[in-house]
Amino acid sequence: MSGRSGQRPASCTTPILVHNPHLDGMKDDVLYHFSLGTETHDLPAMFSDVKFVCVGGSPWRMKSFIEYIASILGMEDPKAEYPNICAGTDRYAMYKIGPVLSVSHGMGIPSISIMLHELIKLLHHAHCTDVTIFRIGTSGGIGLEPGSVVVTKQSVDANFLPKFEQVILGKTVMRNTDLDSELAQELLECSKEINQFNTQMGNTMCTMDFYEGQARLDGAFCSYTEEDKQEYLRNAQEAGVCNIEMESSVFAAMCKMSGLRAAVVCVTLLDRLKGDQLTSSHDVLSSYQQRPQILVGHYIKKHLTHKKDS
Repeated sequence: MSGRSGQRPASCTTPILVHNPHLDGMKDDVLYHFSLGTETHDLPAMFSDVKFVCVGGSPWRMKSFIEYIASILGMEDPKAEYPNICAGTDRYAMYKIGPVLSVSHGMGIPSISIMLHELIKLLHHAHCTDVTIFRIGTSGGIGLEPGSVVVTKQSVDANFLPKFEQVILGKTVMRNTDLDSELAQELLECSKEINQFNTQMGNTMCTMDFYEGQARLDGAFCSYTEEDKQEYLRNAQEAGVCNIEMESSVFAAMCKMSGLRAAVVCVTLLDRLKGDQLTSSHDVLSSYQQRPQILVGHYIKKHLTHKKDS
């Protein structure tokens, strides 16, 4: 059976938008980096029940997340082996349990952009509706204690401006990076209910680079001083930036264009005002990385429980 997009049931509320008329004329849409396709796989049968998607950089972390979700939802044995749906490729990893999909996106804007194009088309072809998507990850904090969790209010670029720029056909296109403010507030409420770690809302700076682009002093190249770095980070802090990572701007822009309710939840591994390299132990860093999973997992469980009871 083909997974081609077609008429959606009248009961659907918020479909996934793709904004590409060329897709309708394609006999087969090959999602190459997922090793999936509309002619080779029954995408509606596989994914139409998806209501929550969680994406993060590491394949290992996203497998860990789906195991955690299985545990807190009591849906399956958390010790069971969960197959990688994208096992036919080594680009990304994908795991699913019930209405929850977990996908890795690699590192940086180009990598997550490729993944999101194919993920959005997958959700569209599968006729998914009312999907909420989260990016969970790690980041460098600015003026925050390591281990603090930041729910992104708005993604900004390296000039602290709320926009994502992309060159298309030789022309620079600017796209909005707003995230769902109501969803962000709900996540803050969930954090209060958990009461396990510091969580706050703030702007997240998305950069194109891990070293010079984030004012680090420890890269292979550096043409600025410690004083220059501190001034830049203080300016970022004054602009409302709480943390720095490398994916949030394109994530926010593409989710907004496709009608996906989206949030970015990142834990800070260090305070960049105090250093550039990680000094915490492996065990401490591992415990920090679990915090976005705990927060998003609590949100998903809360909403699924409410839906079941209503």
